[in-house]
Amino acid sequence: MALLVTVTGSDHPGVTAGLLAAVDRPVLDVEQVVMHGRLLLGLVVDGDAPEVRAALTAAAEGVDVEVEFTALDEPEPSVAAVRHHVTVLGMPLPPAALAAVARGLAGCGANIERVQRLSSYPAMSYALLVSGGDTVELRRVLAAAAVAEHVDVAVERASLYRRARRLVVMDVDSTLVQGEVIEMLAAEAGCEDEVARVTAAAMAGELDFEASLRARVALLAGLPVEAVDRVRKAVRLTPGARTLVRTLKRLGYAVAVVSGGFTAVTDDLVADLGLDHALANRLAVRDGVLTGEVDGPVVDRAAKAAALRDFAALEGVALEQTVAIGDGANDLDMLAAAGLGIAFNAKPLVRDAADAALSVPYLDAVLFLLGIPRDEVEAADA
Repeated sequence: MALLVTVTGSDHPGVTAGLLAAVDRPVLDVEQVVMHGRLLLGLVVDGDAPEVRAALTAAAEGVDVEVEFTALDEPEPSVAAVRHHVTVLGMPLPPAALAAVARGLAGCGANIERVQRLSSYPAMSYALLVSGGDTVELRRVLAAAAVAEHVDVAVERASLYRRARRLVVMDVDSTLVQGEVIEMLAAEAGCEDEVARVTAAAMAGELDFEASLRARVALLAGLPVEAVDRVRKAVRLTPGARTLVRTLKRLGYAVAVVSGGFTAVTDDLVADLGLDHALANRLAVRDGVLTGEVDGPVVDRAAKAAALRDFAALEGVALEQTVAIGDGANDLDMLAAAGLGIAFNAKPLVRDAADAALSVPYLDAVLFLLGIPRDEVEAADA
């Protein structure tokens, strides 16, 4: 037998101390939440006796809160149910969308234990701690709810790895930076439309990436390196990219990029953002102009996945602790190999295959999927 004590009222210093001081029996559990100045405190006391209730009632009156008692006949299960972290994110995020997620969870036999707001900017997001349910089934059901409600939902099994140091590996073009660098180079070479068509087909998985990249690079033959420098300087980070990397580095995470693009861009990103590792293609240059060839092996989808594994080994990070972020078919193997694969404004093929998907245009929304609240990010930046 145990006693659940539920305390509500205006929060102020001394409430919790006053109530705990009135309990002369072991406290089996305690949890407290304050929302907009209102307190919700729960205590589970070993045993249910009139003197315990009387003492807590008097203590509650002394600190000006209300108290409610519930006898607990069933002991707490000795083995806890499997738990998942479910993140719901949207611009906007209406109550109907949260209700649809809650219905999906209930339909999978999962119960919401806790809800925490992570952010109101740049998107509204909530973290749900959920007990019960199968990971694959939860992802399937909640992905359908997300599509129907035009929001993003991510499911990650709760484990020690969520708190551990991580390696985050990102694609570059259309992920860390805006647009496709090869199309910007093609604009300088006067073949933008042709290259853009091939790029779109390759990212959608309709063409072999290596063959398509070599064909596109061949069209750049004769382009002077001065044009490459102009493109390099014109590249812009995706909104939120700098905040994401800065926050990850503060947490002690390793951050890397793997790109089917070019070192002409990634070298600058490494220096500017303080990235730990990078892999990209190198454009061959002779006599100050591009030869139309790639110097060395092409970084394709298999190479990206291999780089993630190599970087993890170098950092001493287990694959379960890795996060991969990408948008195109060239990222599929990397997303599958990572402990958490995130599709960022991705092609449908990639979105369907990833563990989680983001459709908002801000890369720092990845932080919310990792359970990092916006107010903590802002406090660190202050």
